[in-house]
Amino acid sequence: MPSFTLTDVGRDLWVENFAIDAASVESPSPHTWSVTKRSLRGGRRDGVDLIQVNNGLFTFSVVPTRGMGLWKGQLGGDRVGWDSPVGDGPVNPAFVNLMNWGGLGWLEGFDELVARCGLENNGAPYEEKVTNPDGSERHTTYGLHGKIANIPASFVAVHVGTEPPYEIVVEGQVEESKLFAPQIRMTTRVSTTPGSNRLTVRDEFLNLKDAPGEMQVLYHWNFGPPYLEAGSRFVAPVKAMAPRDAWAGTAIDHYETYRGPEPGFTEQCYFFELQGSRDDGRTVTMLRNKAGDKGVVLRFSPAQLPAFTLWKCTGGLKEGYVTGLEPGTNYPNPKPFEKARQRVVALPAHGRYVTETTLEVLSTAPAVAAVEAEIQAIQAQINPTIHRNPTEPYGPLD
Repeated sequence: MPSFTLTDVGRDLWVENFAIDAASVESPSPHTWSVTKRSLRGGRRDGVDLIQVNNGLFTFSVVPTRGMGLWKGQLGGDRVGWDSPVGDGPVNPAFVNLMNWGGLGWLEGFDELVARCGLENNGAPYEEKVTNPDGSERHTTYGLHGKIANIPASFVAVHVGTEPPYEIVVEGQVEESKLFAPQIRMTTRVSTTPGSNRLTVRDEFLNLKDAPGEMQVLYHWNFGPPYLEAGSRFVAPVKAMAPRDAWAGTAIDHYETYRGPEPGFTEQCYFFELQGSRDDGRTVTMLRNKAGDKGVVLRFSPAQLPAFTLWKCTGGLKEGYVTGLEPGTNYPNPKPFEKARQRVVALPAHGRYVTETTLEVLSTAPAVAAVEAEIQAIQAQINPTIHRNPTEPYGPLD
């Protein structure tokens, strides 16, 4: 498998521009594909590295400068992603102050198809008070969704297969480390195959410390039109579900359906436990449009990512008309709440934790119907428990 290193800070290596295709690596793939890399200039995107993968059917962008997040995608004529009010992205983290707005500064750069939330913490901002051995107190404020999405990758490489299935892989390493704190290296492999409507994100989290550590990660997958519209539906095999707060509870009877853009709409969140398939233990979630001929699907293991959040943020088109399908190790509550309910991953010294999520983009009614039938078959294994009000252990009571 030919490999091309684009960034390696350990070797003081950085490649500004890069381009390969099937012909340049003598790949016998029947599909035309390409991988390109460039450094953006101007505005708040200045200095951002952008890698675009075109597998011949599905195109998507990886942003090493923003924690190896996925920025925008396209399949056929359909955009895969959303229209963020952050219209000049992808934003260089140098222009994002995570502690602005009382810890909500993360939103200043938020415009990705998928942004990872973590790793020291994710969820709502909170303050932690620690008593030192000498009796003094230390107060630390943690911002929304942590830091990993705003840390540039220290290593980036592209790998391409010359034998079936001719896999295309963008690999990256991002380190979230500091003295007297968690020290974690994330190694990600974003992969696809030529002519496929899928991509897979496989992340391995390594505790670099000689002592036990802990981490949280939530995958903030974000979708707008054409998959999100009035009459769109969220479909998933539900084991249990609860609204995050009383406001979300007012819409509990139609949590799975969407309305059109409503300027000024206040977001609603729902916390889920999802049922896995008897065959492989993995689960499936889908957002499908009203007509049922377009959809986006996430496949993952509840054993790796047991907490699923549905985020409905259907404000005006200029405000951010978007919904988030968010598998995670935890719900996006303040970390102390999640830790008390054992939803923080414990890592032994030099220990590892692996997650894998596959995105599948559907463009025909039969494909959408097939996935819906697959989800219904998993749902048939269990009767869902629907909590109408916020409840333990999912979130704080109002």
